[in-house]
Amino acid sequence: MEIRPFRGWRYRQKDISAFVAPPYDVLSADDKRSLLAKSDRNIVAVDLPHVPPKDAGSDEEYAAAAGTLRQWMASGVLARETAPALYAYQQEYAWAGRRFTRRAMIAAVRATPLGQDVIPHEHTFAGPKADRLKLTQHARMQLSPIFGFYGDPAGKAAAALWSSADREPDAQGELKGVGEKLWAVSDEAVIRQVSEALREAPVFIADGHHRYTTALNYRDGLGSLHADHPANFVMFVLAERSDPGLVILPTHRTVRGLKEDFSVAKLAESAKAFSWKRVKADALDLSDADAALGPFGPHSMLFMDAAEAWAAQLTDAGAMRTAAPGECDAWRELDVAILHELIIGDALKPWCDGEPTVEYTPDGEAVREACRSGRAQLGFCLQSTPIQAVEAIARAGAAMPHKSTYFYPKLATGMVMMSLE
Repeated sequence: MEIRPFRGWRYRQKDISAFVAPPYDVLSADDKRSLLAKSDRNIVAVDLPHVPPKDAGSDEEYAAAAGTLRQWMASGVLARETAPALYAYQQEYAWAGRRFTRRAMIAAVRATPLGQDVIPHEHTFAGPKADRLKLTQHARMQLSPIFGFYGDPAGKAAAALWSSADREPDAQGELKGVGEKLWAVSDEAVIRQVSEALREAPVFIADGHHRYTTALNYRDGLGSLHADHPANFVMFVLAERSDPGLVILPTHRTVRGLKEDFSVAKLAESAKAFSWKRVKADALDLSDADAALGPFGPHSMLFMDAAEAWAAQLTDAGAMRTAAPGECDAWRELDVAILHELIIGDALKPWCDGEPTVEYTPDGEAVREACRSGRAQLGFCLQSTPIQAVEAIARAGAAMPHKSTYFYPKLATGMVMMSLE
């Protein structure tokens, strides 16, 4: 991939806790109100003009957001970097009783068709892209970065970048319990080292498929551009694939809308491709589902209802070849694919009058509580998708099932923004 520094726009304050926000697509109207209660200058005032952002809103909504952004730029709420920079970006967080630090860089990556230097693993939908395109057209700014990972086994790029970040951060804060720190690195020699180290490395999109596709659509809508035009680049957060803080959480499921006579015990009788073992759910620490399910072996899942829990392991590999003959081997080995093809799409059907309601969470304890309280009739806890599987499916040109990965924590929107003018 080709990366470049850019003169980012940032909040003037060093403590940006009141101004940053989670990505737009995980926020509700209530979330937006809560963030704006911290400060009316929170980035959500610009980044989320239409709620929910599942389709395009009115032109007036996006024009108002862009007007707010321009006012912030003119009044000094936001200031532009004096020199082109790469940005060292660190997130410190806790999960399942452990502390993690994820180190990455923020850079402008040359926009190329998907599958070349930038490799996706998800399908995109028209509605969210229409929303993001309208916002980009009005704001003429990339407000939030795409999250990607790359391979650099020697660690040359990260070593060069972080050698210039051995000082107090230029911006820092906290968002939902995650410590956020940012350093602007404008040393031209360092930038050359980083760029050269990543020249042959593709980037795999972790989060932000809709925003990347929107960036391509926005650029193409401008007509013929010179090679160095800002719209030919996309703002990315880039993490090395072996960074110890690059954590992928499983995305568990809860289900309701099943017939009243449903039980996990009956499901176990009908799903013949699996071996089933009744377990004591209370004995399992579901805050770390990988640790809880690991002893049951690969492709093991936990199924719960209000009364009991069962661990199930796929034992008939041929069942996936039969169920999904058009998919690649890497896809058929995904736990989420196994779950949706053989359980939700097949074995569960006798208890479905229509499409059941499926909800998603990375919190295994929340699944257990939903089943106990009766808010869900069925809960699934899965093991996390390995990063190697994400790469394999992306390289094969396939798309992972919906909600296959949960890269944690989410990036903070508002750390730095990239002008498209």
